[in-house]
Amino acid sequence: MAASILRNPFAHLFTTLTAIAGSTALLRSHHIYNLEEHEARMDELEGTLRGHIGLIEEALDRLEGTAGEADRGKKM
Repeated sequence: MAASILRNPFAHLFTTLTAIAGSTALLRSHHIYNLEEHEARMDELEGTLRGHIGLIEEALDRLEGTAGEADRGKKM
């Protein structure tokens, strides 16, 4: 009985297609998980960068304000 199943080409085809479908489903779910993780990391990175840019802009405004006050003092 077992020998006749192994020699049946349809059994091989069914087994192969089942293995391909199972592998495809597994890889797809893993890929979707990785995409979600990547998106979460990019959102966190974006927030960090925006925070740093804000700090840099505030420091630049303070420096420009200090330079502006010094320039005003020289002109008067």
